[in-house]
This record gives sequence, C-alpha cells and structure tokens, in this order.
Amino acid sequence: MSLDDDIDILARQERMLCFPSFDADTAWELGTQLRELAQERGVSVAIEVELYGLTVFSCYMPGTNPDHADWIRRKRNVVQRFRRSSYAMGLQLKQKNTTLEAQQGLPERDYATHGGCFPIRLVGSDCIGTLAVSGLPQRDDHAIVVEVLAGYLDQPLADLALPPRPQ
Repeated sequence: MSLDDDIDILARQERMLCFPSFDADTAWELGTQLRELAQERGVSVAIEVELYGLTVFSCYMPGTNPDHADWIRRKRNVVQRFRRSSYAMGLQLKQKNTTLEAQQGLPERDYATHGGCFPIRLVGSDCIGTLAVSGLPQRDDHAIVVEVLAGYLDQPLADLALPPRPQ
C-alpha cells in the first residue's frame, strides 16, 4: 500500500462514516464504546467528543496525562479548520513534503496533523463536531476511532480499515 492508497482510504472513511443524527447521547455511546475497546485491548487513551464547540464527552484513562489533552486540542483544531481527519491532513502534507506552518502559517503548538481526530458529519451536512483519541501511535489512534465509528454506523470495517504498517 502506498501513501496515495492510504489517502484514498481516508477519503472513503470520511464519506462513509456520516451520521443520520447526532446528539449528546450519541457522543456518550461512542465515547463509552471507545473506552471499552481500549480497556479490552489493554491500552490507555484520552477520549474527547466535541459537538458544536462543546465538549460532550471526555475521558482520561489511567496512564494518560495532560499532554494527551493538549494533543487532542491540537488535532481537534486541524479537523475544525479543514473539515478532514487529522490523519488525512497529515498524510496529504507528507505527500506534498510540507507542513501546516509552511503552507498556512499555522503553528505546530496549536495544530497537530497526527492521527486520532475524526470529523463528525451528518449525512449531507458539514462537520458538526469531532471525535478524538490520544495515547497510541498516530495510525492506531486513527484506527480505533474508525473501528468504533464503523461499528456504530453498521459499516463494514474491512472496507474502511487502513492496512497495518510493517513495524
């Protein structure tokens, strides 16, 4: 799989993982599912769901720290500004051999183009919020979010998952 293949899969994820409706109860269900999946896998992550500018779910599992909150903030800023997943933005910039700071003047201290934050969209609508995870390698942060979204929205994960990268 090439960088171009990954970017195509990320675009498909963003097209397919849209909600018919979304509210605070949906945020709670998704956040809880993410926490349970992380627990099952024996990993600690920070989780945040933001909707219309308000944090509607937040969880910091044992083993996380304030740095995870800052990573979430920085990833969320990317998604809010560009309406794309933070990982998709990072791979697109990598493909162009540039950074947000070089391209847009946006400082790394406020914008992180690392995997883990995904746009919440309603079918036929724009981004209304974000779902973010921090605590794993960036591809894994992104993958766990997509896995939970695909399950919640009854989308086949096999059609949406990025292939694992060789270690």
